[in-house]
Amino acid sequence: MRTENLVAEARRSAGLSQQELACRAHTSRPTLSAYEHGRKSPTLATAARLLAEAGFELTMQSRVRFAEHTTARGRAILLPSVLPRLPLGQALATVVLPVELNWSDPGRRFDLADRRQRARVYEIVLREGMPEHVLEYLDGALLVDLWDDLVVPRDLRAAWQPLITAARGEAA
Repeated sequence: MRTENLVAEARRSAGLSQQELACRAHTSRPTLSAYEHGRKSPTLATAARLLAEAGFELTMQSRVRFAEHTTARGRAILLPSVLPRLPLGQALATVVLPVELNWSDPGRRFDLADRRQRARVYEIVLREGMPEHVLEYLDGALLVDLWDDLVVPRDLRAAWQPLITAARGEAA
């Protein structure tokens, strides 16, 4: 996410006007507007201060990269470098999977707050999904919790198992 989008989204999420956030962060409204519209770039310290005054913090997290893994049967599986984490609202949302994932029941709504429905979505995404689907629908912690109960092909389970093992802090 770009800095200007980040600052504007944090401000709106906090229900603050530009003037209110500018006052709290000890900057001017025109300067804040320039940050939000990409006409100026705040320093890292300024961005952190603006986010803090909106009730957020600037953090660092691992970038998820995908690498191709070929199974014993020659099937290519794209595996993330780390298990992705989703914001809570997204991880437990009600979703309609795109038709390329859920072609047999298009338009079906899945409540990710319901463990059984979440397991079904995770099975579908693991089998059929591309990297963008993994990043949109799978939360690593919830995947680890469901892992032993998921019904997925043996080769897919074997490919993902090292990520699950690492997330659980177990020896390989």
